[in-house]
Amino acid sequence: MEQTLGGEVLLESAGGKPRFPGPVLTLVFLSPFIAEVLSGATKTSVIFALVPEMLVWGCGALLIREAVRRWRGGWPSLLMLGLALSIAEEFIVQQTSLAPLPFPGVNAAYGRLWGVNWLYFLFMLGYESVWVVLIPVQVTELFYRKRREQLWLGTRGMIVAAVLFLLGSRMAWYAWIKRVRPMVFHVPPYHPAAVTVLAGLAAMVLLGVEAWLIRGTGHVVASRSTPPAWAIGLVALVLGLPWYLLMAPNFSPSSHSRFPFQTLMAAGVAWALLTYLLFRHWTASPQWSDLHRWWLAFAGTLVCMVAGFAGSGHWLRIDFYGKIVFNAIAVAGFLVLLAKLRGERA
Repeated sequence: MEQTLGGEVLLESAGGKPRFPGPVLTLVFLSPFIAEVLSGATKTSVIFALVPEMLVWGCGALLIREAVRRWRGGWPSLLMLGLALSIAEEFIVQQTSLAPLPFPGVNAAYGRLWGVNWLYFLFMLGYESVWVVLIPVQVTELFYRKRREQLWLGTRGMIVAAVLFLLGSRMAWYAWIKRVRPMVFHVPPYHPAAVTVLAGLAAMVLLGVEAWLIRGTGHVVASRSTPPAWAIGLVALVLGLPWYLLMAPNFSPSSHSRFPFQTLMAAGVAWALLTYLLFRHWTASPQWSDLHRWWLAFAGTLVCMVAGFAGSGHWLRIDFYGKIVFNAIAVAGFLVLLAKLRGERA
C-alpha cells in the first residue's frame, strides 16, 4: 500500500504492518535507553526495568512521532505531545509528582503544594519531553534519514503500539505503586485527589489540541539564520545542564531553604521558554542541517550522561562502572552516526 506525505511516498506492507521495522525498534529502544540508562536513572543492577520502560517510553515516543507525521507537524508538536506523555507518567502511571517523594534523605516538603511536588514535576516535564521524546526521535531519524518523512506504522501497527503502551503503563504502575514504594522505601500508600488527576487529564487533552493547532510551525522560514553546528551543541550544553538545578533543593538538604520554591519555579519556566524560543528560531532557518541536528542531539545526551553522575558516590560498583560503559557505547554510537552523515554528504 502507498500513501503520500509532503510529496514523499510512504510504503507500508499489507495489513498495516511496518515495512521498515528498523526505525520502529530503534526508537522503542533508544527512548528509555537515552533517558533512563544513559542518565543512570535505571542502573545496571536493575537493567531488567528497561523492558517495561520500552513499552511505556518507547511505544509512547513512537506513537507521538507517528501522530505528528500524520499531521505533517514539526518538532513543536512533538514537544507538546511529549509534555502530555510526561503528565500521564507523573499524574497517572507512577504518580511520582503527586505522592510525597520517598527517597532516603530527600526533603519531600520543599516545593510541595496542593498535593503536587512542583519542582520535581517541572523538572520531569522538561526531562521526559526532551530526553524521552525529542532526542530519541531525532537520533532515530538521523540514522534513517531516507525514511524521516515516512510513516513507520500502519493503522494496525498504531493499535498494537497503543496496546503495548497501556500494558507497559499498567506494569509500571503496579511495580512502583504496589511493590517499590511499600516494600523498598517502606512508605504508606498514597491516593492522589481525584481533582488533581482530572486536572492532569485535562492538561493532556489541551496539550494534544495545542499540538494539532501548531502543526504548521517549526518549518523553514527563508529569512532566518542559525549559528554553526558546533555552536548549537555548546548552547545546548549551557542551557541543558542548569535544568538539573531544579532537583537540588529536594535532594540537597543544605540548599532547600535558601529561596522560596515559587522563585525557582518561575526561573525554571522562564529558562524553558527561552530555550524553546531560541531553538524554534534557529531550527526554522534554511541553514539548519543534519549536522546541526546531530550536535543538538549529542550535546543533549551528554547533558543527561554527565549530570546523571550526581550522587553516584553511593551507587553499587556495578552501577557506577556499568554507567561508564553504557555512556562510552553511546558516545561511540554518536561518532559512528556522525561519520555516516558526513559520508552521505560527500
